[in-house]
Amino acid sequence: MNRRDALTTVALAGAAMAAAGSAKADTTPTSTLDRIKKSGVLRIAVIAGQDPYFHKDLTTNQWSGACIDMANDIAGKLGAKVETLESTWGNQILDLQAEKIDLAFAVNPTPERALVIDFSSPFLVHSFTVITKKGFAKPQTWAELNKPEVKIAVDIGSTHETIARRYCSKATILGFKERNEAILAVSTGRADCNISLAVLSVATLKKNPTLGELAVPRPLLTLPTNLGIRAEGDRRYKDFLSAWADYNRALGQTREWMLKAFETIGLSAEDIPPEIQF
Repeated sequence: MNRRDALTTVALAGAAMAAAGSAKADTTPTSTLDRIKKSGVLRIAVIAGQDPYFHKDLTTNQWSGACIDMANDIAGKLGAKVETLESTWGNQILDLQAEKIDLAFAVNPTPERALVIDFSSPFLVHSFTVITKKGFAKPQTWAELNKPEVKIAVDIGSTHETIARRYCSKATILGFKERNEAILAVSTGRADCNISLAVLSVATLKKNPTLGELAVPRPLLTLPTNLGIRAEGDRRYKDFLSAWADYNRALGQTREWMLKAFETIGLSAEDIPPEIQF
């Protein structure tokens, strides 16, 4: 091989390496923040029948609620618009992992979930409550529900189920795909009660006051609720959401979004038991 041929070979090899490197760069996963900014779309999970978080108008298929207001605020700061994907409390984690959504609202940061997704700072702190069917003794403690003859309805994969199994392990726990089905079980007498976050319980009883009563058993159980995101090396999206959550919670804006959503279903701040946090 003469000198010219050798130089040509080196040049071709260099070009091939550059092309390979370019192809590799093109297939490198884009961070969530970069994808949102590039597409101009923030994809979120929405869950039917979960006032005040989410409300679906069945005539227009339009979504509203506290989490929609929050999502619009987040999207606005990123120069994006909100796109929704209907899901469930349990499935929205899977939707995150499958990259169908960029953000899941009202996710409780359990250790198990921390192995598969990441979280922002808490944007709310919630209390757990019990909706009892008519005629069922209103429990003062969680221990009163921890009996085999007590039937507790919960939505599968939710923290409602986690609380039921943690504090009422001896009870008969009935799991349902959606919370609406668990509430129906209480209203039809198939279950004695339902365990839900306070914000969901007070909204449910406002819409159906004949369903039963609201109980806040002792000890008072609270749990932070966070924004769920995919786990990734680029921390900018997580840091942005944590700053957003801290800022709006400290200013009281998050509470205002919640109260606004409560008002649409006829609830005011005075209707919420004082021991309930949100």
